[in-house]
Amino acid sequence: MNTKVSSKGQVIIPKAIRQARGWETGTELVVEERPEGILLRTKSPFKPTTIDDVIGCAGYTGPRKSLEDMERAIAEARTERSRRKGRGR
Repeated sequence: MNTKVSSKGQVIIPKAIRQARGWETGTELVVEERPEGILLRTKSPFKPTTIDDVIGCAGYTGPRKSLEDMERAIAEARTERSRRKGRGR
């Protein structure tokens, strides 16, 4: 398939490609320049985040837990679950 750049810098993406990708009117695309050409991909509906952006989002306000604390809690929950299912007798 071929297309042309218009005098306004617009490029028509063939209908078959738009349909295959689910790109409807108004779909926002990110244009990335690559050595071999350009890459078009849909824009993420979410802004980029870092770990600092999401730390504490679960609402836990107690003291920090160590990895050992978390592993111990998982093991205890696994043991309790097995016991309730009758496997830990």
